[in-house]
Formats: sequence, C-alpha cells, structure tokens
Amino acid sequence: MDPAKDSQKIELSVIIPMYNEAENARATIDAVEDVLKELGCQYEIVPVNDGSQDETLKVLEEIARENRHVQVVSYPANRGRGMALRAGFNEARGEFLVTMDADLSYSPQYIKEMFRLLRNNEADIVVASPYMPGGGLKDVPLKRGVVSRVGNLLLKWIFPGKLHTYTGIFRGYRRVVVQGMLLESNGKEIHLEIIARATGLGYRIKEIPAVLESRKKGSSKFRFGSTVVSHLIFAFLHRPIVLFGAFGGFITLSGVVLGFYVIYLHFHHALSQSRPLFSLIVLLILGGVQILSIGFIAILIGALRRELLKIERELRLLPKDIAHGK
Repeated sequence: MDPAKDSQKIELSVIIPMYNEAENARATIDAVEDVLKELGCQYEIVPVNDGSQDETLKVLEEIARENRHVQVVSYPANRGRGMALRAGFNEARGEFLVTMDADLSYSPQYIKEMFRLLRNNEADIVVASPYMPGGGLKDVPLKRGVVSRVGNLLLKWIFPGKLHTYTGIFRGYRRVVVQGMLLESNGKEIHLEIIARATGLGYRIKEIPAVLESRKKGSSKFRFGSTVVSHLIFAFLHRPIVLFGAFGGFITLSGVVLGFYVIYLHFHHALSQSRPLFSLIVLLILGGVQILSIGFIAILIGALRRELLKIERELRLLPKDIAHGK
C-alpha cells in the first residue's frame, strides 16, 4: 500500500466489485469520484478485481497510477460477489463504506444521501431500494425485474425488518457494522447474510428510494437459476420456522379437517370401515405436530444464534492486543 495514501484519515470508502468490467471501469470510477468530490470529505475508491479474464485489472492499475484516491484490490480466480465484498471490506479504511455495482445501474448521486444518513448517525445501514415508494425500474429486462421483485416480496415475508429490498448491492454501512461480522458467503447471498446478521444484532437499517437501470455496457452477470436457488437456500436456512411451520401447519390442518370429515360421515351413517381414515388422521396430526416442533426448536436455536452473534461482534471489535490477551 502507498504510505502517502495510508497516512490519510479516510472518511468514506466506495467498494466496487468488478468481474470482466473493462468497458465500464474507468467511466464508473470517474462518475463515482465526481460525486465524492462534491461531499468535501477524505475518500477512497476501492475497485475489487474478482479474477477478471478481460483487461479489467490492467485498466484499474492504470487508473490507480493516475489517481491517488483509487486503491485496487485483486486476486487471480473469480470467486463471486461475496468474496469481492469481503476483500473490499478488509482493505477499505473509511469510517463509512458504500458498496455498488460496476455498471452504473444505480446513479452514484445516491451516495450523497447514504453518506448524510450515516454521518448524522441516523442509520447503521442504508439500502438503495427500487421497490419502496419513490423507487423504480428503468429499462430492466422483464425477466430480471419480475424475478427480483417477486424474490424480494418472498424475502420480506421470511425475514424480519420488513424491508422492500434485500438483494441489492448498493448500500452504505458504518464501518463498525461489517467489521463486527464474520461474513462467510462468496456469492450474492452475502446481501442476505449481512441483513440477517444486522437485524439479529439490532442495527438500524434504513431504505432510500432509488431507480435501478439496465446496464449500458458489458454483459450482465445475473444468472437466474443460481441466484434464485442460493437466495432461497440461505433464506430457509436462516428462518427454518417458515419452511417447517408452513409445512407442519398444513399437514396438521389437513389431519384436523379430515377428522371433522370423518365425524360428519359418522353422524350421517356413511362411514366405511374399510377406509383407513383413522390411521391417516393420526399420521397427519402426529407428523404435522412433529414438524412444527422442529420449527419451534429452530426458533430457540435462532435466539441462541443471535446471542452468539453479539458475542462474536464484541470479540471482533476488541482491540487486537486485548483480543489476543496481551
């Protein structure tokens, strides 16, 4: 790292994961810097080259030689957005952090409002949301728009906090928030992991309306199948009560309804002894109750997990010499 850069006290770091973004890299960094100059604070831009196979790294290194505010992070193999963000979090020095896409699908102008809310201590995390009132989509492919909107509606049902947008990368953070988290995700599910941990730790999350636009250059990195599957798996692992509760409740209710049906048949002298309905009713009710019990156990495990997250945060935020017993 450049000693001159390291001596500066950075207030705001903008982290931009990049994979095969040679066409967008310079324009994106220029657009972001134009906004950061207006803020009047010490800043840095941290593009993270996530194992690009085109000229992305070469372009970024050229920019960094020309611009002392640009700090490039790079590694050779493509490992996913989550890994890129984690690498950026580790290297960024700002008191406040903003993460965003490399394709300018959101205007960098939203950084101003994120920075204001974080600086004024009105929020710990600020999320740019196209799905809240005032936000929207512009020229986004229909398939991507539908999948994203439906997915966020489902996540709103699963996750606490009742946000409108859970999956977007364009966010602002107080540094202490991500510094206190032991993040593990390598893919796009990192956005859910951060929200899950943040809500468990009681951090304040605020949304601002934003317009999501289609990229102008380069190819989209959105992959329908892998994105949907990874998000759903993470969501149900985080809130198993949703899966077990819904499934167990349905089975139990089916057994109860069938029981009332048998009672109806009995009083109308239409019950056939050859039908194994009684056994089916017992199996449905007992099976449903057992599945519901797993869900309730999951609630207790979730409460324990939240307490462990708090302990983890405190340990990670301890000064290194104290944490190592020195």
